[in-house]
Parts: sequence; C-alpha cells; structure tokens
Amino acid sequence: MDQFKNMGFETKAIHTAQEPDSEFGSVMPPIHLSSTYAQSTPGTFKKYDYIRAGNPTRSSYSKCVAALEGAEHGFAYSSGCAATTTLMQCFKAGDHIIAGDDMYGGTFRLFDKVLRKFGLEFSFVDLTNPENFEKAIRPNTRLVWLETPTNPTLKISDIDAISKIAQQSKILTAVDNTFMSPYFQNPLKWGADVVMHSATKYINGHSDVLGGLLLTNDNSLAEDLSFYTLSTGAVASPFDSYLALRSLKTLAVRMQTHQKNAIAVAEFLEGHSAVERVIYPGLSSHPQYDLAKKQMSGFGGMITFYVKSGLNDARRFLENVKVFTLAESLGGVESLVEHPAIMTHASIPPDKRKALGIDDTLIRLSVGIETQSDLIQDLDQALSQ
Repeated sequence: MDQFKNMGFETKAIHTAQEPDSEFGSVMPPIHLSSTYAQSTPGTFKKYDYIRAGNPTRSSYSKCVAALEGAEHGFAYSSGCAATTTLMQCFKAGDHIIAGDDMYGGTFRLFDKVLRKFGLEFSFVDLTNPENFEKAIRPNTRLVWLETPTNPTLKISDIDAISKIAQQSKILTAVDNTFMSPYFQNPLKWGADVVMHSATKYINGHSDVLGGLLLTNDNSLAEDLSFYTLSTGAVASPFDSYLALRSLKTLAVRMQTHQKNAIAVAEFLEGHSAVERVIYPGLSSHPQYDLAKKQMSGFGGMITFYVKSGLNDARRFLENVKVFTLAESLGGVESLVEHPAIMTHASIPPDKRKALGIDDTLIRLSVGIETQSDLIQDLDQALSQ
C-alpha cells in the first residue's frame, strides 16, 4: 500500500516509489543499469529478468508519475512519439481514430504519414466543440485523441463532455497532457481513459532528457500496453528514468514559477503596440477561459501571440531575443521561443496551417523560470527591432 497516496502533490512527487534502499539506506534511489538479472533456476527470478520487460529505476519513475496523475498504471518510453505509437499498437487495421485538428506537428506526422500505412483511419476535427466529435463518430471509431490546450494555438477541449460521449459509444479517450503537466491538469479525473506525456518537456524540465509516458486506470488497456511495450521495446532508459525522477521532485515549484512568469508576460504582450493578439488560457480574452478554469488548476507556461506585419518582422524579432533562446521544444527551466510554421509544425501542409491560424506572424513562447523582469525586458527590446 502506498503510504503517500492521500498526501499532497509535492509529497507524492518527492516520495512515491522512492523509499531509501534497503541495503545502504540511500535517500536517493540508485540507478539500476543492468540489462539482465540472475535466475536461481531456469525461469525463476526475483522481480526482473530483462531490462525491456522491467527495470527498478524505470518502475520507480513510472509509479511516481502515475501517482501524480491519479493512475494505477504507468509506462515510461523513450520519447513521447514512442508512447503514442505504443498506444496506437493496441488498435488494428480498419479502426478509426478521431483526433484534434490542431496538434503537435510530430503527432500529426505520425498519424497521417506513418500509421495510415498500417491501416488505421484518422479524422481530424475541431474538438473545442463536443458536437463535432459526436458527428465524426463512425461504427469503427475506437479512440478520440485530445490535446488540451492544443499546440500551438492553445485551444481547449472539454475533457468531461467528450469522455461522456465517448463512453456511450465504447470509445477510449486519450489526452496529451504535456502542456499542463500533472500539476495543473489531471484528465483521468475528468473521464479520460489514458494520458500521454512527452516527458521531455515539463516533467523532466531541464532540456536534457527525451522521454514519454502513458498513464491509465483501465486494467484491460494496461495489459495491452504491457504486452506491446515488452514486444516493441521503446522503453525509457534507466539513466533517463533517473534524471526524470529527480526532476519530478521540483515539478510543483517549477510549474508555479512558469505560470507566474507566463501571466506577467502575457499581460505585457497584450498591451504591446507591436503585438496583434495574444493567446493564453489565463487571460480573460481567451475564448475558453471559463473552461480552462473548470478543468485546469492553473494555466501553464505556454503563450502564443501574433506580431503585426509579416514574416520579416517575426524573423527579426526571433533573431534579436537574448534571454529567450530560439529553439524547438518547451517546458524547460529556460525560456524558449519558436516559429511554428517554420519549425515545430512544418510537417503540417501549408493550407491546413493557414486554416488553423498557424501563419507567418505566429510566435510560440515557452516561458521559463528566469527573473520575470528580465524576460519582459528581453521581449520588449526584441519587439522594438
């Protein structure tokens, strides 16, 4: 029994599945790098037999994140795309999956360019309106895939409403919770069946680990995930698991500072003459502000905004930031800025990008935990260029 189950988020992040080791009393769980384990007789072993099937460090890590998401089962992978791919292996050729029309470019590429070749069918619809989901359901629909907030336009879907519709048709609901982290949003609480994280982002939070996670309370789905994880082997390495587990200990304080800085930056940008529009769930101007307050306990560190004029001005701004770093990815302690149309969402066809509002003037910020005034000053001087 987990003695920390009913304790606070911060306590669970620091202690769940991380008790001092029995032999030496080490406060920090050691890294178990062994790829294989001794057997007393053929087929008889203590707990682990081979690293692809299980590893003590990876187990501690996945159990800790599961506790933070309110899940009974957790699986750690080598990347977010690996986690998503493993979930999709639970379905067969001819199965239909409904996904949001605005999503991370890598996920769209995986769905549209890779998994279609194996017979999975996909529909991409605007899931900010649950009725759109209901209309898109077919007799062979097996899964609805949500990003909420979406990447990069920060649209929000009603997890509760969509999950209820899905349950009526025996459809699984999966939520990519990367942008919010378990600290600000827990989709299983709102009826989702499985949660995915790119652990590369906020969970690790230091831009030095590639990883992914799947969390669920569905025992049947967990059995399938366990089988496909073992069979395909895209598991997190012990060292990456150790680093991410270490980072979990500061997730709460990091997310608090990400949000504090992001709110200040969003308000600054909203009043800047060089900015056309700001999208941030914590601003009352966000079209789904009330829904954000309902299903999220905070608003996160991601901001999208549009500069006035065109691509040349956007490029000049991006080339002149000094505290913000022009780079892909997000969720690290350092602030990052990127141009989705050229960088993270280049794999999405231009006409689809345009329809979604991912145009040449759109900028995405991952607001870090630096000194707030330094971030605002940096944006101000870059916008003045």
